Amino acid sequence: MFFDLQFGLGGVLVLLLILMFSALRVLREYQRGVVFQLGRFWKVKGPGLVLVIPGIQQMVKVDLRVVTMDVPPQDVISRDNVSVKVNAVVFFRVVDPQKAIIQVEDFLMATSQLAQTTLRVVLGKHELDEMLAERERLNLDVQQILDAQTDAWGIKVTNVEIKHIDLNESMVRAIARQAEAERERRAKVIHAEGEKQAAVSLLEAAQMLAQQPEAMQLRYLQTMTQVAGDRASTIVFPLPMDLLGRLLDKKPESR
Repeated sequence: MFFDLQFGLGGVLVLLLILMFSALRVLREYQRGVVFQLGRFWKVKGPGLVLVIPGIQQMVKVDLRVVTMDVPPQDVISRDNVSVKVNAVVFFRVVDPQKAIIQVEDFLMATSQLAQTTLRVVLGKHELDEMLAERERLNLDVQQILDAQTDAWGIKVTNVEIKHIDLNESMVRAIARQAEAERERRAKVIHAEGEKQAAVSLLEAAQMLAQQPEAMQLRYLQTMTQVAGDRASTIVFPLPMDLLGRLLDKKPESR
């Protein structure tokens, strides 16, 4: 009988040890435990050693680290009726474990679905040129909308980055033609501006030479010298009548 009593006490002691060890939980620095007592929220525990009473309390672990979520490619129709595929990446983390467990069934799935719909809605309000040229502003718009809507779930969206905007081949060719036309337009504008500046310079030079007839004559002789030096053949130049008239008008000085 003594043996039976000793065996019974030993079994109870082993059972108590098993229950005690099963009640202990170890939470890492980036983990928190949302504890429910008889189905009602009790408190958030952790990190470190946590005691959970079996059968009375239940604990749900929550990771507080930043989650990197890839948003799958979304079909987006821009404001100028261009169909594109856009994918992005969302960075967020749980800041309130109680809300993340109680207010939403699966905060990871909910955030993913909300990011997809928000991406389509925000980009659909802009034209294709804005999508390609103003990515930073669009990233900020999507991030602010997501952060505001997930605040009730205890989630903080820290950043959103649009990774790729895929266009079909016809649209790529159209954009290439548009870019080429823009380059040609700029080249023509630059050429016209250069012609205008050259014309202004020539006009100023002509006005200066007109004020000094001797300078015109010297310029004429200089041009004849340059052309004669460049070519070996005989070149006939017309002689300006005003220059000839001045030469004929000059009389020899009397001695």
